[in-house]
Amino acid sequence: MNALQLDTVRLSADRTCLEILDQTLLPGTVKVLNVSEIEDIWEAIKLLRVRGAPAIGVCAGYAIALTASRIDTADQMKFCEEFMKQKEYLASSRPTAVNLFWALDRMERTMRASLTRPVAEIKEILFTEAQAIRDEDVAISRSIGEIGFGLLKHGDGILTHCNAGTLATAKYGTATAPMYVAQEHGWTDFRVYCDETRPLLQGARLTAFELHNAGIDTTLICDNMASITMKRGLVNIVFVGCDRVTRNGDAANKIGTSGVAILAKHYGIPFYVCAPSSTIDMSLETGDQIPIEERAPEEVTEMWYSERMAPEGVKVCNPAFDVTDHSLITGIITEKGLCKAPFDKAFEELGIGK
Repeated sequence: MNALQLDTVRLSADRTCLEILDQTLLPGTVKVLNVSEIEDIWEAIKLLRVRGAPAIGVCAGYAIALTASRIDTADQMKFCEEFMKQKEYLASSRPTAVNLFWALDRMERTMRASLTRPVAEIKEILFTEAQAIRDEDVAISRSIGEIGFGLLKHGDGILTHCNAGTLATAKYGTATAPMYVAQEHGWTDFRVYCDETRPLLQGARLTAFELHNAGIDTTLICDNMASITMKRGLVNIVFVGCDRVTRNGDAANKIGTSGVAILAKHYGIPFYVCAPSSTIDMSLETGDQIPIEERAPEEVTEMWYSERMAPEGVKVCNPAFDVTDHSLITGIITEKGLCKAPFDKAFEELGIGK
C-alpha cells in the first residue's frame, strides 16, 4: 500500500461528514472515521486522529465549511455570528499548530467577503474555498519536494524526526516530499533514518509505515540513537517539518527536534526545516513567544505498555513541541523558495507574511 494513495482527510461525496484516516491506530489498523458533528471533529484534531500542520489546516477548512452549512438562518448577520462561534470552538483544539488558525482565518475572510450574497451561496463559496485549501496544499508540498530534492546527492542518508509525511498533509508531505520526488525521478540509492519520536511514536508508527510501504529504503531508530547514527557517517542531511516558524527563523516542531538540530550542528550535517509559508508567523519575533502544548502524563507513563511503566504518583513533564533556534537551521524550505539567514529578510524577499 502506497501512502501517497491514502487521503488523510477529505469531505464525503455527499458533503455530510469528514472522512478522516485515524492515525492513532496506525500502523496496525487502517481505519477511516466518518465524523459529522463539530465536537467529534474537535476531538479528532485534539487527540491527533488527524495531525500534522498542513493536514490540520485542510481539516479545519473542510470542518468549518461543513458545520457552517448547517446553520439554519437566511440572515447574513446571524449566519456570521454562528460561524464565528464555530470558528472559535475549532480553534481551541490545538494551540501550537498555526495552520489551524491560518485556515480558519482564511475561511472567515471568505465568508465576510461574501456577506452581501444569500446565505445559501455563502455556504457553497465556503465549500469551494475549503477544497482550494486542500488543492493548494498538494501543490505546496510538491514544490517543497522539488526544492529539497535539489539538495540531495545520490547515495545520501537522510534523517527525519516525527511525521511530516503525506500523512501530515494532503499529499507528499513536507519533510518527506524530497524523498517522494526523488523516488519519482527514479532514484533508488538513498536511505532514510526515522527517529521513533517519543512519546507518541509518530516516526515509528507513521513515517516508517508510509516510507516503507512506498518502497523507500527505511531504517527506524530510537531517538537516542541519532547521535551514533550521525557519528558513523550514515546521515548526510536532515529534513524535518514544523508547526510554526517565527520571524527570526526559530521553528517549533515535535518534541526532540531541537536535539536533532544540535547533533547535526555538532557533526557538520545540514539541517533543513520544510515549512509551507502558511506556517511562518511573522507576527512573532522569536520562538520564545510560541505557546507550547503540554499533553497528558499518561502518554509517557502507560500509553504503549500493557502495564504502567512508571511509578504511581511520579511527576511527568510532557511538552508536545520544542523550538529549534534559528542558528541551528541551515535553511528553511518553503514552496516559494529556499530561505537562509537572516531569515526575516529572506521571508520578506519571497513576499511571505504580506
